[in-house]
Amino acid sequence: MARLLRPLLRGTTYTRLLHLWVPMLAVSVWLFIDPSTPWVPALLLVPLGLVPAVRRGEGVQARLLLTPGEPEPGISEAPAATWRDRLRTVLWLELRMLLGAAAVCASVWLPGICFELARLAWSEAPAGIPLLDRLPPHPAWALLAPLPLLALYAVVVGLGELVTAAARRLLGPSAAERLAALEERTEQLLERTRIARELHDSIGHALTVAVVQAGAARAAGDPEFTDRALGAIEETGRAALEDLERVLGVLREAERPLGARPTLAEAGRLLESARASGAKVDAEVTGPVEAVPGPVSREGHRILQEALTNVLRHAGPVPVRVRVAVTDGMLTLEVRNPLPGAIPGPGRGSGLRGIRERAALLGGTARTGPDEGDWQVRAELPLG
Repeated sequence: MARLLRPLLRGTTYTRLLHLWVPMLAVSVWLFIDPSTPWVPALLLVPLGLVPAVRRGEGVQARLLLTPGEPEPGISEAPAATWRDRLRTVLWLELRMLLGAAAVCASVWLPGICFELARLAWSEAPAGIPLLDRLPPHPAWALLAPLPLLALYAVVVGLGELVTAAARRLLGPSAAERLAALEERTEQLLERTRIARELHDSIGHALTVAVVQAGAARAAGDPEFTDRALGAIEETGRAALEDLERVLGVLREAERPLGARPTLAEAGRLLESARASGAKVDAEVTGPVEAVPGPVSREGHRILQEALTNVLRHAGPVPVRVRVAVTDGMLTLEVRNPLPGAIPGPGRGSGLRGIRERAALLGGTARTGPDEGDWQVRAELPLG
């Protein structure tokens, strides 16, 4: 019983009833003007539904009254963009008026029938209700008096569910709108993935350099080396804070240019940071690195940063060979270092996955793994 009466306690039941009553206000005005043509309001809904903005208004109203509080009600608030959307809006308006008429009739006549049955039970003759005025008064009619109220309850709840289902069907997003929403969601996921990768690369590199520098300074026991290590930690920390501020700016939707990200022209800072951590970096740069397109240069910088971070993290301060070459429309990045004692698997680790993903997004390739006694990271990125 409690479950059956639960809709009486929900505000949605009454907002849906209000939604059904609203169009009948216009019908009532027209019937006051010319009661001999009750079909005119339904006829006027046809050109009205063809107006694109009407679909938006009906969608907003349906969301507010039929599905209040639902984050994803399945009802569009966009104006009609195609003739199919317009025809669906016309059908919705006609159906809403029909269901509204049923709701109004039930709301007026069923309580009236209940009242007249009560009058019959009190031995008073009913008035104004067809058929009931022919019934003889009798106390037994009191047993039937609650039935119209139960019928009203069922009609109100049932029509509310029906009009909500019709709204989702007729005012729901079209195929084009669903595709646009899917593309927007995909873009958001890609942006979140890119931001996560940016944080992993920049902050992970800074923390790795700081840990290696601190460990080397403690082991060396040399005040001069300790000063250099602290200076390198400070510089790396400042760079990481700049990267963090930029990424947080993207999260806050700040209008910051994409070009604020570091490029290969600033790779010298990465190399010096690795050298300050104890690694013996042998770097060779050939070709016009400054002429590399911005997106390729920025992703190349991140790939080089992640490769050097992996060297410091897994191999420590070891000799590292870095080759950056720009030739024949291709940017080639290669980082080699002696294999550590424990060789990681070729596809293991989020850093290596990030290198391959960055290369793939630009239409290039990246290989990571053992090669002739060394650990190699080699990426080839097309410039065009």
